Amino acid sequence: MSHRHKDLESPRKRIDEIDEQILDLLSERGEIVRDVIKRKVENQLPVFVPAREEEKSKAFKELAQNKGIDPEWAEDFLRMIMTASRATQSQETFPIATEEPKHILFIGGEGGMGKLYKRMADQTGHITYSIDKKNWHELEEMSPKLDMVIVTVPINVTESVIERLGGRLKKDTILADFTSNKSNPIQAMLQAHEGPVVGLHPMHGPDVQNLSKQLMVFCDARDGEQAKWFQDQCELWGMRVIHADPEKHDHVMHLVQGLRHFVALLHGSFMEEYDLKPTDMLDYSSPIYRAELMMTGRIFAQDAELYADIVFANKERRDLLLKFFDHHKKLVQMVEKNDREGFIKEFEGVTDFFGKFATQALNESGYLINRLADRFA
Repeated sequence: MSHRHKDLESPRKRIDEIDEQILDLLSERGEIVRDVIKRKVENQLPVFVPAREEEKSKAFKELAQNKGIDPEWAEDFLRMIMTASRATQSQETFPIATEEPKHILFIGGEGGMGKLYKRMADQTGHITYSIDKKNWHELEEMSPKLDMVIVTVPINVTESVIERLGGRLKKDTILADFTSNKSNPIQAMLQAHEGPVVGLHPMHGPDVQNLSKQLMVFCDARDGEQAKWFQDQCELWGMRVIHADPEKHDHVMHLVQGLRHFVALLHGSFMEEYDLKPTDMLDYSSPIYRAELMMTGRIFAQDAELYADIVFANKERRDLLLKFFDHHKKLVQMVEKNDREGFIKEFEGVTDFFGKFATQALNESGYLINRLADRFA
């Protein structure tokens, strides 16, 4: 070993010792977290308390700065620790929102979302049931004891499944669905059931580790106050909850889901047409393009029928896509005419439309890009 490397041996050994001490402290913290979780369950307190987390993050950043440590890095470190703590909760029991367990039926309970929420309800102490294609005959026996029925099946069969429930539920059973469209399923539920009806939209996929910080959209259709306990339960699971008008929800989702997923198909299809292999493109990509490529590739790692159902969900969504193509033709003319000034004018117009959000997007995307580059580059 050279003299220069020998000089590094002692400080490197001390760094290794400190790293082990850090892990020991994290292990001790984990034990305390498990005790906190137990007390939360006993006292029916939510897993995720936004005010407490923000207060803790602010104090931690100030403490880090006083110690000469980058406060932004310190906040990242703390939030990763808190995320791990919430993940621990997802393996334990959850506080229950009701005095007595509720009987909840998941139609499509063997699918991704049905299985996830059925597991969460089971871990909370509710009594759950599942119906899929092969056991519809069990509905008659289940029906008298059901407090809530959640339809969580593919979009293209949601309304037909709801129709099949017509007249088969007791009047005070809450009927709900998890579909990403709300207007048509809600109308179908109102026609099929005379009791409480709510439209629900979990804004996440079935592959999340836990429900903390995930968003649940509630659309009240009839006697929605009867489902207040389920909203409370979502909040105890750590979810954020918002209430929305079904039509406004669908108008936004046409863009968020329909257009976004079709643009991903356009991107991927063009790459295939010109033999632009993703692995080759990564070698020449900036961090921001890597992020965009990963978001596109993520979609093609999933089920084609699911995305077809989302894109072609209804006429309104298809009409929006046609309007998008018409707008696209207008922009194509800039390229055909080599209209650089027209491009700048259009770009600046969109900049004005985005306003302050553009600055927010620059900051947030910069954070994501830097973390992605640091982790995977």
